[in-house]
Amino acid sequence: MKFLLSALTLALPLATPAFADWAQTEAEAKGQTVYFNAWGGDPRTNAFIEWVSEQMQEKYGVTVEQVKLSDTAEAVSRVQAEKAAGKDEGGAVDLIWINGPNFLAMKEAGLLHGPFVADLPNAKYLDLSTGSAASTDFTVPTDGYESPWRLAKFVFDYDTDRVSEPPKDMAGLLDWAKAHPGRFTHPNPSNFIGASFLKQALVEMALDPAALSQPVTDAGYAKETAPLWAWYDALRPFMWREGTAFPENESVQAQLLADGEVDFGMHFDPAAPAAMIEQGVLPPSVRVWVPEGGTIGNISYVAIPYNAAHKAGAELVANFLLDPATQAHMQDIRVLGSFSVLDPSKLDDAAKAAFAALPTAPALPTLDDLGPTLSEPHPSWMTKLTEDWAQRYTK
Repeated sequence: MKFLLSALTLALPLATPAFADWAQTEAEAKGQTVYFNAWGGDPRTNAFIEWVSEQMQEKYGVTVEQVKLSDTAEAVSRVQAEKAAGKDEGGAVDLIWINGPNFLAMKEAGLLHGPFVADLPNAKYLDLSTGSAASTDFTVPTDGYESPWRLAKFVFDYDTDRVSEPPKDMAGLLDWAKAHPGRFTHPNPSNFIGASFLKQALVEMALDPAALSQPVTDAGYAKETAPLWAWYDALRPFMWREGTAFPENESVQAQLLADGEVDFGMHFDPAAPAAMIEQGVLPPSVRVWVPEGGTIGNISYVAIPYNAAHKAGAELVANFLLDPATQAHMQDIRVLGSFSVLDPSKLDDAAKAAFAALPTAPALPTLDDLGPTLSEPHPSWMTKLTEDWAQRYTK
């Protein structure tokens, strides 16, 4: 009998430490409720997170509750307040959809759990080499403290029934606005999309674009933003409501586009216009436009606070978001339409076939249609840019 047990033991594959650790993570996560703090302004994303919760409950016995934010900084402030109060365990935030300045603030303050990304089984589908898109966030190395989940790229959309030929760049947008007063606007820069519009203009107009990859300085800021503010001052009188009021977010602006009040919308999801057409929010005549030189882009991440009450469940959710089947489902235009963060060269034939079989739509651009991806400025530029805009134009 002793020989038989030994033989059986030798015949079974031995669990690697990583596999054993992950099995322990799954066991610990069972029954947990993960409070996923995520921007709640997009109904498609909210519905996708609901689907994720259903799948996590069915597969792992984990519930996902979305805490809908109007600004990611709300969740960051909550963790900061808990840290100040000495609440180093049992925090209210388990998972955050995060990018840029908010990630940098949490990383520098030691408010993140990890590094954990390399421990996720589905990380094998990512290109995590140094400097890769999936390992940097607004020029800041992620160092394994946040996990990718969807590609993001800034795009405009317009109604072809009213605009025959969109501008070729941001300078051309000024000429177009002068010829069509009141027909262009952008979301308030206190919202991410409005801030992205300003960053897009900054990247196009900066005298030394390389300076934007470094932390901002007063002298550098004054020099690099001078062309931007001159352009914006010329544009503002020709905007919707003469630049005295702005849509709250991209969804409100999309409704203005649908209602015929303005001729352009803007998104950080290239599939958003096609999805909104599918849902009847936008007319079928809407198409995506990007400036000829390309637009800024990045990857959306999820991170886990250092004091999260349900770290195991949060890691399971992060791993599920990287599953090729999840990524293909998310890229389906009928679901979310977000482009995958996975490295295609790391996918097997079945996963590649699943992506190839996804439906297309007239308003859904290809990666080639989207042109070059321009690097995001260092997070400190976005913070100073939005503060400066508010001081200049909201007095």
